[in-house]
Amino acid sequence: MANYKQIYTLIKKDLLLELRQQYTFYGILLYVASTIFVIYLSMGQPEEQVWNGLFWVVQLFICINAVAKSFLAETKGKMLYFYSIAGAKDFIISKLIFNLLLMLLMSIISLLLFVLLLSNPLHNALLFVGITCLGGISISLVFTFLAAIAAKAQQQAALMAILGFPLIIPQLLLLMKITTPAFSAVIQESWWQMTLALIALDVMIIALAIILFPFLWKD
Repeated sequence: MANYKQIYTLIKKDLLLELRQQYTFYGILLYVASTIFVIYLSMGQPEEQVWNGLFWVVQLFICINAVAKSFLAETKGKMLYFYSIAGAKDFIISKLIFNLLLMLLMSIISLLLFVLLLSNPLHNALLFVGITCLGGISISLVFTFLAAIAAKAQQQAALMAILGFPLIIPQLLLLMKITTPAFSAVIQESWWQMTLALIALDVMIIALAIILFPFLWKD
């Protein structure tokens, strides 16, 4: 059973570290703003499909910079300390929740910058905001899980790229299809099935992380 008090304490610890090391957070914000600004300078106001594709590609790189570092920054000494004060399930759940919240914030900020600089081609903004939040959650869960696995390897960044490519590409393609109705008044018949498939994938990743991380934790 998860200890909610320990989970809250670990999330609070990560939040306090982010607040103390503000250069990390502002560095991510600078990366987001500069990336979108470069897209604006090079493409102006792209058409709807290009706008949608660029948005999700940017979300991928934002996640790599904002979320994937969570485990890679933890030293062996810190991991040993956390091992002595918290359970494996509590630790991985706290990381999933914190990274999820961080990615939600970054996704909303990047969406606002996209609309501000690259125009607003959305016909159903509320739907797109909802899928943006769901997509941010999905991407953060995948990379948090991969970062937990890669943290035990020597070539951490390389392993994340190898493991992440076959997982994240289908997810991005699915997100692009799900957000297509936000650019028109027509909703595809299979829209709900694709959305439920994405949610089911998120649930599966959470379950795998909770089940498998304790074995990595003991290593």
